[in-house]
Order: sequence, then C-alpha cells, then structure tokens
Amino acid sequence: MSFTAHNPPTVSAPIGSYSHGVEIRNPKRLLFISGTIPEAPDGQIPPTFEAQCDVVWDNISAILQSAGMGIENVVKVTTFLTHADQVPSNGEIRRKRLGNHRPALTVIIAQTLDSAWLLEIEAIAAEYEK
Repeated sequence: MSFTAHNPPTVSAPIGSYSHGVEIRNPKRLLFISGTIPEAPDGQIPPTFEAQCDVVWDNISAILQSAGMGIENVVKVTTFLTHADQVPSNGEIRRKRLGNHRPALTVIIAQTLDSAWLLEIEAIAAEYEK
C-alpha cells in the first residue's frame, strides 16, 4: 500500500498545502480521530487562536502516537474554524506541523460547541507502506 496524491491537471491546482485526493491501497489499519478540541491535558484552553491550534495539533499527535502512527499517516484533515480571518494562521501552523506531507483537506467556518474553542480538527490516518 502507498500514499498517492491525485491532483489532475483538469482540476485547478490546490491553493494550499493539501492534495485534492489521496489514494491508499490496501491499508493495514485506519484510525479515525474525532473532532479534537483546544484543551490541554491540564484542562486549560489557551486564549489565542495560534496557541489553541498548537494544542489541537499536539493532541492529534498524541492520539497518532498512541496508535503507533505519526503525522505522515494522516490522509484526511477536516478543520472547523470560528472565523474566516483565522484561515491564514491555521494554514501556516498546519504547514509547520505537516511539513511536506499533503493529505486531503477541508476547512469549514462553523460555530463550535463551546464558545471558548476557536477551532476543532478531525482527521483520518492510515498505516501504509512508505
């Protein structure tokens, strides 16, 4: 099994650090990560968007590690932001966390369950041969 990005020339090029489609053939395992909130292990919610984004990615990384996976196993990310003006910071932090890895991606502007949360991220990861 391998990770194959699909960005056909008949579709406009991705405008960010993602792939239009990601193909995983015969995965060994799949991990579905629930909407992950910006709450640190001590129960604290940071006041700034950037700090909340880092906490969410730290939490996702911990969940991946618990499953014996890493960020390179992420094949799909769905991000829920509370304001459109968070898009640039979100993209910058995501690129820092993912490096050159380009999973499929969706960003949605929505109201979170708790008004203190400025974002929530869910992900799908797959174990595959690199």
